[in-house]
Amino acid sequence: MAGFVLSGLKPLPFIHYRPVVSRNSSKPSFLVKNKNYPDLERKNRIKFSSGMSRNWALNVSAPLRVASVEEDEAGKERNHGVSRFGEEKEEAGFDPGAPPPFNLADIRAAIPKHCWVKDPLKSMSYVVRDVAVVFGLAAAAVFVNNWLVWPLYWAAQGTIVVGHILHSSILVPYHGWRISHRTHHQNHGHVENDESWHPLSEKIYRSLDNVTRTLRFVLPFPMLAYPFYLWNRSPGKTGSHFDPNSDLFIPSERKDVITSTICWTAMAAILVGLGFTMGPMQLLKLYGIPYVIFVMWLDLVTYLHHHGHEEKLPWYRRKEWSYLRGGLTTLDRDYGWINNIHHDIGTHVIHHLFPQIPHYHLIEATEAVKPVLGKYYREPERSGPLPFHLVGNLITSLKKDHFVSDNGDVVYYQTDPELH
Repeated sequence: MAGFVLSGLKPLPFIHYRPVVSRNSSKPSFLVKNKNYPDLERKNRIKFSSGMSRNWALNVSAPLRVASVEEDEAGKERNHGVSRFGEEKEEAGFDPGAPPPFNLADIRAAIPKHCWVKDPLKSMSYVVRDVAVVFGLAAAAVFVNNWLVWPLYWAAQGTIVVGHILHSSILVPYHGWRISHRTHHQNHGHVENDESWHPLSEKIYRSLDNVTRTLRFVLPFPMLAYPFYLWNRSPGKTGSHFDPNSDLFIPSERKDVITSTICWTAMAAILVGLGFTMGPMQLLKLYGIPYVIFVMWLDLVTYLHHHGHEEKLPWYRRKEWSYLRGGLTTLDRDYGWINNIHHDIGTHVIHHLFPQIPHYHLIEATEAVKPVLGKYYREPERSGPLPFHLVGNLITSLKKDHFVSDNGDVVYYQTDPELH
């Protein structure tokens, strides 16, 4: 969620260019000219408004092979009438795992040009708003100091802004998170290469002990997973967001990871000091409980943007995976009043396909691409003022979406009937 604030301040990588070496060239594919789609050609250096530049494309945290732009868009994937097994489909049917009849260029062309423009002042205004609300809520809660008011403060603080400002203040190592989140975007929808709430293969699932299965699939434990994910990642993966030698990172990123870990340690020390200064109970009321609510929001949002749809959605491996097909498995969600508070994070499909679009243009961009996406866009269920309807989606998914097959390049979640 914090990334939605930062996306307006700092250019995100144009992630359609991934470091796959072309068969006919020793250069990475993002340096090879795309003859089929010259309108998508883009230099691998992104200019800052100050005139400075940074080489995003070479700063890669996902060494595993993923599809190149040429592979992702070759032929525009116009074989919508044929299933992934080469069999004719009924015209009236819809296979969510079939290649779409459009490509990234088609989607990009539908988005108004002004939606790509970042406004630093507008972005900073959201930061100022969030910081002001954070301190305003804290000051009001301390001033009133009433047990009827504290629960309102916890809900407001944990929901509104704690997750949107400085990462160290919410005990998140910024660079470690930034790199793993980029890996998530570069590999969305891939069974093995995706990050965070990706599916477990049946082999990994069967290897888990009962305690681990309970913690991952039985509420409320999955909604408290984020801090543990930062330390240990997901089952089947090794490393830590705090360890510069983790396989999450490449050598050139280690200094950044060390810096973030130092900042995290400093924030933890500040919290310990505040505990002695104001007392542990006051610290718990001001920081501890809002932090837990923030974690629950983050896990809920992250999970439901990739799980919990009424129809089973595909996950991909090997040649069946492409950046576009993986991105189309993400889901938009409606959070009611909280949409604006959480910087329109519910518009998740376009955010995944084009993360360089600032959050304040995502709604307009989403509306613009719906005619292109067709049935590959799943309209979110409309929410009341508060998104209580999502609790049902969460419970249903955790009861059904347990693992995917060890075999096959297009797979769907399966259920372990013995888990519950």
